[in-house]
Amino acid sequence: MKNSSSILLLAIAGTMLTPLAGHARDTKTAAERRAAETLAKMTDEEKIRLIHGPMTALVPVAKRPKDVPISAGYIEGVERLGVPMLVESDASLGVSNLMEQRKGDVATALPSGLSLASTWDPEIARAGGAMIGAEARAKGFNVMLVGGVNLVRDPRAGRNFEYLGEDPLLAGELVGNQISGVQSNNIIGTIKHFALNDQETGRNIASVNMDEQAMRESDLLAFQIGMERGNPGSVMCGYNRVGGTYACEHPFLLNDVLRRDWGFKGYVMSDWGAVHSTEAIVAGLDQQSGEQIDGKPYFSSLMVEAVKAGKVPQSAVDKAAGRVLYAIYAHGVADNPLKAGQPIDYDANGDIAQRAAEQGIVLLRNEGGILPLAATAKKILVVGGNADVGVPSGGGSSQVNPVGGLKRVSKPAEGGPAAGFARRGYGGTPPLDGLRAEFPNAAITYLDGKDVAAAVQAAKAADIVIAFAEKYATEAMDHKDMSLGEGQDELIDAIASANGKTIVVLETGNPVLMPWQAKVPAILSAWYGGQRGGAAIARVISGKVNPSGHLPVTFPASVDQLPNPVLPGSDAPPADKETRAIYGLQAGLKPFDIVYPEGSDAGYRWFDKKGLKPLYPFGHGLSYTQFRYEGLKVTGGKTLSVRFTVANSGQREGADVPQVYVTRPGKAKRLIGWAKPNLKPGESKEVTVTADMRVLADYDAKAKRWVVPAGDVKVEVGTSAADPVLTGTARLNRMTRRP
Repeated sequence: MKNSSSILLLAIAGTMLTPLAGHARDTKTAAERRAAETLAKMTDEEKIRLIHGPMTALVPVAKRPKDVPISAGYIEGVERLGVPMLVESDASLGVSNLMEQRKGDVATALPSGLSLASTWDPEIARAGGAMIGAEARAKGFNVMLVGGVNLVRDPRAGRNFEYLGEDPLLAGELVGNQISGVQSNNIIGTIKHFALNDQETGRNIASVNMDEQAMRESDLLAFQIGMERGNPGSVMCGYNRVGGTYACEHPFLLNDVLRRDWGFKGYVMSDWGAVHSTEAIVAGLDQQSGEQIDGKPYFSSLMVEAVKAGKVPQSAVDKAAGRVLYAIYAHGVADNPLKAGQPIDYDANGDIAQRAAEQGIVLLRNEGGILPLAATAKKILVVGGNADVGVPSGGGSSQVNPVGGLKRVSKPAEGGPAAGFARRGYGGTPPLDGLRAEFPNAAITYLDGKDVAAAVQAAKAADIVIAFAEKYATEAMDHKDMSLGEGQDELIDAIASANGKTIVVLETGNPVLMPWQAKVPAILSAWYGGQRGGAAIARVISGKVNPSGHLPVTFPASVDQLPNPVLPGSDAPPADKETRAIYGLQAGLKPFDIVYPEGSDAGYRWFDKKGLKPLYPFGHGLSYTQFRYEGLKVTGGKTLSVRFTVANSGQREGADVPQVYVTRPGKAKRLIGWAKPNLKPGESKEVTVTADMRVLADYDAKAKRWVVPAGDVKVEVGTSAADPVLTGTARLNRMTRRP
């Protein structure tokens, strides 16, 4: 890929796995054989050991296994048969270690999931996964609860920062590579939270009602692609109900979709607190995780009783234990014993985190070319965002205590179900330090922004103002609205009115509204930047790094543009005594239904279908250089192939993300592929994108197959979902495929 004649091939729909297919089959066969042989030697009691486990911190110290780190939990092994203990850690953004903070444990914090998705780069996803997998193994873990791929359907959902955007192809491609990186360390990785666990409000009691076609074409497709790319050893089912049935005892999702249609051989573990019966094992659940949170030992003593009483067949326990064994053997866990306390090169891992952060920063606006900031700037005012402390991180189970520790830590102001474990904290490189390193000859002043009048006066005297704005997000709690809150919108408006050279850096876990946008010439979305987020921001501002991030989510112009202007469940009444008796203490609200009017047309597809103009469209992202697209060639028939040339027509080296969208008659446009060529000034490269037919297709639930009807389709190559540059058409033959 070094010369102008190189062709970038975007491998979609499993083509990346084709050369390894024979090896994969051999590994699977060997793992199945070993699992069957071990299972035959196990007692019934030993089988039960493999299908349940506690949350470590809730186990009395005297009863904890020796040397097991305090984290998500563990599953007892069978030592006499060489079956290792499974030691689990939360892992989406690094080795989550909040329970070990008092012991001084740290880990490399990756940027948030939306930052990773903004890179549109599978290689970065895999490198980050490999890094955190290596740290996990060095710390004594062999199961990582990684791979969050729930689609962003509402920008107010509190856990979106962990996930990988609104498009199933982009999210699935990236999560698969992340999982592959993690498992390269002989670790079992999960993909989660299966399925339709797309908001936090009422997550334990809400029921998502969606037809099969819409599920298959959106959320389930993201999981399917992710599993094809990453081959996870485990799938974690979610808290929510789907069509009235809990996701962790949903035979359609777990038995029909996962196993029958997708051929999944590994095991399904529950989310912590998501099990409601022993019969869930018949519906496809294999392992009860964090069993103390469920309140009942469904998969241990109660399972033994259920088998004796004939309520659960012994064969169901055998299948579940066998699936756990299969994953252990298939991913090298049994053959690579844990050796906790291994050295970790945090400097090298910090480099990986920094590169990911730099590639994930999105330049949303750059009027007049104010960025990159000239080295001649002498008086720079930095305001707000705790930029003198570090970069923010999201709260909840994915939060990492970074190298250097979390600072200025507090609980969420609103409390609620998240207050027990959510922390609002800052870590990594402070942006203020990064800016001073990049601009050593400038006088850089910092104000926290609490005194608006003082900030305005300082802004008037500055050459440049850099305003940092943040919005905290956490698991277990959704946002009430899309504003920055805490007076930040008013602060930015006042500063920008006082100084026309104001740059805004957004550090958020979600899209936000920007009532001050027209007054601000430059806006960067830096998300939650992880271990070296501050350094990454400063390097982009200085121009040492040319921004190449592109949005993985749509930024709406208002909540009125959303399919659900009112967040489902936000107006639900509090739980009464009867509800609490049925659903437990986690039921803060009465059960309610969630309906997504957009169906499979989530995110940009909804905006396209309704003809809505967002604040910033999916796929948007600017650069310090310019790119030109030309020479479009579209080939139809039994497949769809799109070829074109990308040229750097500017003065700086940079990476571009040309995106290919297809629109069928009467349908919303869909992303079918992209590339990310890095080009020097004057350099060009030819790009070829071949479509996964499932992205083009409708899912016929009655016939149980994907169908692309014969006919003409519109093809767009663009800089975003709303900005086509090249257009063409192709005629496709009728195509079908089994699930």
